[in-house]
Amino acid sequence: MRLQIEKAVYGGAGLAHQTEGEGAGRAVFVPFTLPGELVEARPVEEKGSFGEAALLQVLSPSKDRAQPVCAHFGQCGGCQYQHAEYFAQVQMKSAILEETLERTGLTTLPAIQAHTGEPWAYRNRTRLRVAEVDSVPKVGYNRRGSNEFLAIHECPILAPLLWRAAEALLRVAAEGSTAARWLGSAVEVEFFATADEKKLQMAVFVRRQQAGLKAFCEQMQQILPELTGANASLLPFAGPHRRAQRPRTLENRGTEGLNYLAAGEDYWVSPGGFFQVNRFLIDELIRIVTAERRGAIVWDLYAGVGLFSRALAKTYQNVVAVETAATDLIKSFKGPGRRAVEATTLEFLQGAVLQRERPELIVMDPPRAGVGAEVCTLLARIGAPVIVYVSCDPITLARDVKSLVAAGYNLAELHMVDMFPQTFHLETVAVLRR
Repeated sequence: MRLQIEKAVYGGAGLAHQTEGEGAGRAVFVPFTLPGELVEARPVEEKGSFGEAALLQVLSPSKDRAQPVCAHFGQCGGCQYQHAEYFAQVQMKSAILEETLERTGLTTLPAIQAHTGEPWAYRNRTRLRVAEVDSVPKVGYNRRGSNEFLAIHECPILAPLLWRAAEALLRVAAEGSTAARWLGSAVEVEFFATADEKKLQMAVFVRRQQAGLKAFCEQMQQILPELTGANASLLPFAGPHRRAQRPRTLENRGTEGLNYLAAGEDYWVSPGGFFQVNRFLIDELIRIVTAERRGAIVWDLYAGVGLFSRALAKTYQNVVAVETAATDLIKSFKGPGRRAVEATTLEFLQGAVLQRERPELIVMDPPRAGVGAEVCTLLARIGAPVIVYVSCDPITLARDVKSLVAAGYNLAELHMVDMFPQTFHLETVAVLRR
């Protein structure tokens, strides 16, 4: 069927409406299309009032259409926008953010400020699957829309050191040594590099416990001297009637983490610890969030390793950093006026609302699920003059911002920070005032 693509929607597809047949008027989502394009598509699934279709041919291409850089684009589940010129990707994401907020009833919005960096080779972390294909070791990701393994021979969004690490792993695996046999038990491997690509950490996830990490690291370091540390973790079996558990660390070699320099501060990141993945935009994100704000008291909720806490400690007398898994934070965020709290944000706020202490600023960077209704209610009771909300999901952001606006806050600033070029993901910084 022929479809006119009207706009891009969150998730990576283009939206059209069927104009003929018994499904006339139905919304149809078509991946790898751009606004304004006329396309030929094949229906693949109907879901009540909307359907999904596969792109067959672009009949009238957009001026913003680009040739994908990666040979795996379209098959790999990692990228959705390589068919668009980069400036068009940014425009689509800004429009999606604006519409998502407006659909919740937030109609008076400030102008969205877009912040961009290099669109390729930006990722400082990757997690690759490891498997044998025709008895040959390969690394890869999930095939788009499935859990099927897709072997890859390149990934242009990775920092070059990360892909060199993947190639080194395959070289060791192909040698048939003791180290290679140990790697045969691996299911996944994660690499994390510093922004300058001078140091690298490796985490190998295995299905059975056996010795061999030492020999494997030694061979890897011969090819890859940037490797400073590694660990092996056992992936528990998660059957249909068993809840998946966290991987259990079996062995460590070298340093157990990395010192990551960002915005003039050194952050200690342990294996598996959360840290922003765009090595070119981390400093800009910190600058937007902190924005030379200053005062007596600030709370940094969902603080992670203290990415924002460290910067805020330069301009605030007292910084309280709250994190559920606060091991790295407690070890590194010390000194006068600095307090690390190991608790959920909800637990912390439930106690804090009963205290007299009130912050002048609250910064929060929650996971994709957002902060939720209970936290919004407590934030409204605390009544900090300014809240800076960092979000990786515009849908949950819109829900939470609507609750805070209803409680008396005004949405004063909106920043779309493109931390994930070539994908549909976007980072937002919303500044609320009362």
